[in-house]
Amino acid sequence: MLDLHYWPTPNGQKVTILLEELDVPYRLVPVAIGRGEQFADAFLRISPNNRMPALVDHAPPDGAGPISVFESGAIMMYVAEKEGRFFPQDLRSRWEVTQWVMWQMANQGPKTGEAGHFKRLGDREGDQSYAVRRFEDEVHRLCGVLNNRLFDRRYVAGDAYTIADMIAYPWLAAIERKGSSFDEFQYLQRWYRELGDRPGVQRGMEAGKDLSEQLPAISDEEKERLGKLLYNQRARPAPEGGLA
Repeated sequence: MLDLHYWPTPNGQKVTILLEELDVPYRLVPVAIGRGEQFADAFLRISPNNRMPALVDHAPPDGAGPISVFESGAIMMYVAEKEGRFFPQDLRSRWEVTQWVMWQMANQGPKTGEAGHFKRLGDREGDQSYAVRRFEDEVHRLCGVLNNRLFDRRYVAGDAYTIADMIAYPWLAAIERKGSSFDEFQYLQRWYRELGDRPGVQRGMEAGKDLSEQLPAISDEEKERLGKLLYNQRARPAPEGGLA
């Protein structure tokens, strides 16, 4: 059984799309990131960067007891390799997929997230117009990268549907949900529509959708505490008595 420590954001939805496409059994373990549950000691043992998602596989291929994996791209590579689907293992195909998984993790996700952050921030911390313009331009550039990539191939890594496609889709869906458009990118639009018609993608995007609706209201004092915890984070102190 796979335990996916999860909240329904694009980074979590990448993984649920893969799990639904594979039709493997898994259990969602909610991590309410707006409540700071990602900072719990138990979660940090499997995700030391205090970010979800994280995976615990209770039946790994080596049979040596549970294994945990953090970072959505690493999780997808692990699961797809274990199941033998959506991540080809011949030299050229494997690296074709891997480089696009890394591209998404290093570029599309972070830049789209930063664009959303500074737009939500408004002028509460001063003029954010440059930051908004900077990251919105970068998101536009990255949509162009995908569009050009899909000009002469059906999927991101070639003719086969792989984790390179699944990992990029949720962030484009997030752009669309927030009222932005990438209509000018015709090849990207063609690919986006095709993926959106896949039942596995639809189920993956719906996974855990009602989790936030189950959370009780919190007090103003708790909101203030969480604001200090969640924003402008700095390094956590290391325990005493370690290797020096």
